[in-house]
Amino acid sequence: MALPKKPTFAYMKPENDPRPWQVESSEYIHQLPWFTVRKDAIRMENGGSIPNYFIIEYPDWINVVAVTTEGQLVLIRQYRHGIGDVHYELCAGVVDPGEEPLIAAQRELLEETGFGGGTWQPLMTLSANPGTHANLTHSFLATGVELKQAQHLEKTEEITVHIVSRERAQEIVNSGEMMQSLHIAPLLKYLLEAGLH
Repeated sequence: MALPKKPTFAYMKPENDPRPWQVESSEYIHQLPWFTVRKDAIRMENGGSIPNYFIIEYPDWINVVAVTTEGQLVLIRQYRHGIGDVHYELCAGVVDPGEEPLIAAQRELLEETGFGGGTWQPLMTLSANPGTHANLTHSFLATGVELKQAQHLEKTEEITVHIVSRERAQEIVNSGEMMQSLHIAPLLKYLLEAGLH
């Protein structure tokens, strides 16, 4: 079985980095679109082995730090059944098969919030848990976005849109009103680069 494509990062790796593990065998335990689990048998370079190493496979995800022409941030709120509560989030979604992450991000922002346009650039790439998750999350910064249309939500989505200042966004993170770590990291990166600490 081929392992997922490794992301390319622009930093120097130490010469004494641990070596990638050797996959001796691999099988799928469960395969559904939103929950696929693979079991690998692992052999390490030092001779150690892990006969049952479980990997969760998801499609890649995206999220967007969206900044309006007035310098406000576009956040959303929705119920998350895993923790049974509602919190602030960035606009986020799944990269469809064959879709580029940037196109997925632009599509999701427009559908979930009605905002679009502006200037887009990659912000950071993250893993929810590199020990168990095979997918990546691609975060984008979209500046100068404007309201283009009404929300276009799926029947399984209940999302409210909130336009907040950078100061309020910092308060949301500090007070625990945002719980999704994959959203907090790119938002904090943006706020730090914007001069808020």
